[in-house]
Amino acid sequence: MWGTTRSLINGMLTGVSTGFSKSMEITGTGYKAAMQGDELVLNLGFSHEIRYRAPKGIKITCEKPTSIKVEGADKQQVGQVAAEIRAFRPPEPYKGKGIRYSDEVIRRKEGKKK
Repeated sequence: MWGTTRSLINGMLTGVSTGFSKSMEITGTGYKAAMQGDELVLNLGFSHEIRYRAPKGIKITCEKPTSIKVEGADKQQVGQVAAEIRAFRPPEPYKGKGIRYSDEVIRRKEGKKK
């Protein structure tokens, strides 16, 4: 238990001093993200746009329409918010379209053969 406690305390200190962040990229024709006030608006090929309101303590920014950055002091909360955003359209293995982490590698599959 002491190792877990030490790791949690270290994460808290790192979060307060430097903070944590997750970068995500959107791939796909017409897929884009934008901030409107405090809401993240995602256009992901559905018939409607998806609006996501970030919880307290989390800051979401969109430098480009195809990149999202989630920042905050709580490592678990930053990862949870990034996972919820990714779950709206996870990357698919054939064309690679969807939302993925910037350091994530998508294993591509070969399509049908004629």
